[in-house]
Amino acid sequence: MNALEVRAALALAIVYVLRMLGLFMVMPVLAVAAMDYPDYSPLLVGLAVGGYGLTQAALQIPMGMMSDRWGRKPVILFGLTVFAIGSFIAAQADTMAWLIVGRILQGAGAIAGAIMALATDVSRESQRAKVLAIIGIAIGFSFYLAVLLGPMIAESWGMAGIFAITGMLAVACMPLIVWVVPTGTLLSSGDTLPQKGQVRRLIASSQLWRLNVSVMLLHMMITLLFVQLPVTLLHFDMTLDSHWTLYLPVLGASVIGLIVMMGAARGKTPKSLLLISVLMMAVAFGMMSAQDHAWWVVVVAIILFFTGFNYLEANFPALVSSIAPAGEKGTAMGIYASFQFFGAFLGGVLSGVVTDIWTPATAYLVGAVAAALWLLIVSGINEVSRVKRVMMNARFSDSQTASLKSSLATVPGVLEITLSSEEGAVYLKVDRDFDATQARQILASA
Repeated sequence: MNALEVRAALALAIVYVLRMLGLFMVMPVLAVAAMDYPDYSPLLVGLAVGGYGLTQAALQIPMGMMSDRWGRKPVILFGLTVFAIGSFIAAQADTMAWLIVGRILQGAGAIAGAIMALATDVSRESQRAKVLAIIGIAIGFSFYLAVLLGPMIAESWGMAGIFAITGMLAVACMPLIVWVVPTGTLLSSGDTLPQKGQVRRLIASSQLWRLNVSVMLLHMMITLLFVQLPVTLLHFDMTLDSHWTLYLPVLGASVIGLIVMMGAARGKTPKSLLLISVLMMAVAFGMMSAQDHAWWVVVVAIILFFTGFNYLEANFPALVSSIAPAGEKGTAMGIYASFQFFGAFLGGVLSGVVTDIWTPATAYLVGAVAAALWLLIVSGINEVSRVKRVMMNARFSDSQTASLKSSLATVPGVLEITLSSEEGAVYLKVDRDFDATQARQILASA
């Protein structure tokens, strides 16, 4: 990567980390800290934890499309502004109702697609995967950091402190976008951003809907867990500032488990490991529902849960990328992200309702039953080989499309071709045998 690409990748990764920190830091904290609000109820806690997911799900695709029309940076700055306003409202909230309003506004800053598109705009085709990988690693890192920092910040400055810091971090991201990240040329975005005409067909795809529902259930369960777990830990006389002493070793153990599972997968995504991961989460929730204040049961259950969660969170996007048609990954990932965030909302509501009517143990049991049913959905996912996606720019007319497609089909390693004369773009799905030089020669002679 050249200096410009390194600068863009690091700046966008920092923006992503700081924004996701603000969304996630409250998850391990809110269920306990919310008891101080006068209108406290388990249902409102669930809405406050998962409320951001509703607006994220609703606006993920529209905000991505807006960045194609208005430009990446204006949409990202607008999203950061809305996110900061929501954070400051939540910081000033003296009731759960206002806290929920703040969380919903936080979610309205749905800029994930625009950030990824900007990363694509400012990087060369040969280096694009590295730039996106840096941002992807940052996303995963932000969750672990948030789980550890949230309880410590809450103990010192309370919920208001978490949200105030979150708002200030969002404001601090704006100069990075304006002055540090270069302004790239808007590129064809079929493999980066959603396209309106593709949404209905991809939602109905027999394989993609299984992955969409799976990521919805995955994030439903992580939210359900964090609505319940902080309260469960109170039974062991653990104050908020000491919760990190559990989370740190548990997350470390789960990462080791993830590495072992990745090694067993050998670069593929075997269905057996997907099923094992879902089964781990089902067993974890079953153990949590049955535990009678037994510390070892809680520790083992959380390690099992996070090992399964980490593996699925890392591999589902790769499966979507492999299955989505050439030139339609942006739409497929936009739909996937919408289901992902809706799952967070669903988990908060479900946990709150069940706890309100029955008990926390029942909420854990609901998670176990949902995971058991989820096994049926995952069992229908076909194993696919990992593929690489390539986008090339070329000038050609509609009349040349058929012959160009026929010529590209002869290039070694080409698996799937989508051509767009309007965008001047050629989208390819290829394997490791792909001959990029031959493909460029065919496009140059078109």
